[in-house]
Amino acid sequence: MTIPKNSHRVTASPGDPLPANQCLLIDADDTLWENNIYFEQSFADFVTFLNHEHLTSAEIQTILDELQVANRAAHGYGARSFAKSLRDTFQHVTGEPDDHPDLDTVERFGLRILDQRFEILEGVRETIDMLRPHHQLMLVTKGHREEQQVKVERSGIEQCFDAVVIVEEKDESTYRSIVESLDVNPRQVWMIGNSPRSDINPALRAGINAVYIPHPRTWHLEVEEVLSGFAPSLTLLRLARFSELTGVFATDEPNRLATS
Repeated sequence: MTIPKNSHRVTASPGDPLPANQCLLIDADDTLWENNIYFEQSFADFVTFLNHEHLTSAEIQTILDELQVANRAAHGYGARSFAKSLRDTFQHVTGEPDDHPDLDTVERFGLRILDQRFEILEGVRETIDMLRPHHQLMLVTKGHREEQQVKVERSGIEQCFDAVVIVEEKDESTYRSIVESLDVNPRQVWMIGNSPRSDINPALRAGINAVYIPHPRTWHLEVEEVLSGFAPSLTLLRLARFSELTGVFATDEPNRLATS
């Protein structure tokens, strides 16, 4: 087994194989299935509906971003929270009162995301099937619990994971708590995802390895520079697609997780 040429191991030789018996924490939105594209389309339709005389789409996006951050503590992430932020943006820009009839239309731009066609990303099902017999797989996702649980169920791959963890935020303390609950050697734990802000950087800060698989439509508020100053004992890989995980993690040995 060899590591794909387009991967990048920061602290180990690219030719060194990674053994079986790893604990793989796998992100969901925009790692296993499409997600942000639906929010982008709803925003585009909102801007068209708003049809503002002076504000550009980028300027409206800035206002929405500020309101989403402000609403995050009380409403978290997800379509319902996004719908509220669209409503708040509309009122902020237009000055319309709470009973304005267009507010219902604006909210529906966000809420319709809940009913969007579900699309698993290319290669995910096959890759999960190959990894599952040889590694411990845990789906780790953040957002509104009900919304995320529905997506997990609709995915058709819930049964492929040893556990599903839905959290309000994915930060350093979240990953430390997960690792402590697993009772495994942290050197055998990997966070796999598309978001530098929520998947990669906090995992590295928490002392676990990471695999960064960029998605071209990652939510811009999740994008930041990937951490470089992490512990020398850790490994950071960058892959072009999810299916390349089978070239990194052994898929021909039994699953025997070593305990810490």
